[in-house]
Amino acid sequence: MCRCALLLGLIVVMSPAAEALDNGLALKPTMGWLHWERFLCNIDCDKDPNNCISERLYMQMADVMVKEGWKEAGYEYVCIDDCWLSRQRDAQGRLQADPKRFPGGIKKLADYVHSKGLKLGIYADVGKNTCAGYPGSLGYYETDAQTFADWDVDLLKFDGCFMDWNLLGEGYVNMSKALNKTGHSILYSCEWPLYEWTFQKPNYTAIRETCNHWRNFADVYDSWSSVKSILEWTASHQDVIVPSAGPGGWNDPDMLVIGNFGLSRDQQESQMALWAIMAAPLLMSNDLRDICPRSKELLQNRLIIAISQDSLGKQGYRTAKVDSFEVWERPLSGNRLAVAMLNMQEIGGPRRLVIEAVPGWRKCNPLCNVTQILPQYKEMGLQTPHSKMVVSVNPSGTTLLTITPISSNSQGLYKLHWQDTSVKQKRATIL
Repeated sequence: MCRCALLLGLIVVMSPAAEALDNGLALKPTMGWLHWERFLCNIDCDKDPNNCISERLYMQMADVMVKEGWKEAGYEYVCIDDCWLSRQRDAQGRLQADPKRFPGGIKKLADYVHSKGLKLGIYADVGKNTCAGYPGSLGYYETDAQTFADWDVDLLKFDGCFMDWNLLGEGYVNMSKALNKTGHSILYSCEWPLYEWTFQKPNYTAIRETCNHWRNFADVYDSWSSVKSILEWTASHQDVIVPSAGPGGWNDPDMLVIGNFGLSRDQQESQMALWAIMAAPLLMSNDLRDICPRSKELLQNRLIIAISQDSLGKQGYRTAKVDSFEVWERPLSGNRLAVAMLNMQEIGGPRRLVIEAVPGWRKCNPLCNVTQILPQYKEMGLQTPHSKMVVSVNPSGTTLLTITPISSNSQGLYKLHWQDTSVKQKRATIL
């Protein structure tokens, strides 16, 4: 057991979320697949037809999402990122897909994705050009919004390149109004605060009233250092950003890179656990056509997804730093709590943490039931405030638990059952 001093962080008291964008969408964090981190701006379909940005790629991902259980697990959006566009607008001033790589056009692709029971997302930019240099929406907000509606698009990721930062807010608000004006349900994913933080603290009340989710920090890379930087930025700014999150609007720490090349098994588990704690959109960027079974099992873990999609709609946050461990907690419906204990040390072997160091352990007064979700499922039974339970966590790995307090009117029954089963099974179980 670690004997180092405990350095507990203050538990942040979060105020209720501001009023959300009133379009009835993103009542729970969005789940789906997005091409960018894995496929970037690969437009060379002659040399790399299987991985270039083309209608074929999205159709194949839609097929796999249905065939391999992704849709059933809750992943429903197939999202296009940058580089789908033609270099020029059409004669009517409308955006158009690259005719060679999208010969059927976006409407045909949307119809195909919808035929699978899934939804299609698309990408555009608030400024003059997209980040990759394709036509942006500046000066064309209503035209582009109506074009996306005519194509039956279900989600718009709206980037912030090539735009005067002083005009960012106005641009994002104008596109939000234009989308709503179409009468078509289009989930609105913004990058407004990402581009504004360099200059000033963003107005999250206005952002939440405008967008369904919003990026705050730099793009995720396929590396543990990138994931750690996102977690640290989020924790450092949690007093500002966490109150803005809730049904209808969510902080977006960027894509899940699980199933790619850069993260170990433990690091993949850590990203999945912490994204669920943060109530983040679960937008995978990987190749679902060729993903290892363990990564697939993790991404489809129904217990972790249940934390992500919890009906209470509260974002979790970092509550403690304990001897190179970070503790993150998320309030759940039914007065439950999800707890992630992340081992930040990247040397040596597994390290032990006494569960009493977790601030949320106060829920176990007088009794609680504890379930371990990661690294493997395990019922840990009934516990008290004085339980000496210890978890062992691998370097850069995470132990994910749920804590369910026992109500006072049930204590007697649970106590009797606990005593009986402790004798018979040597462990506590719950009725």
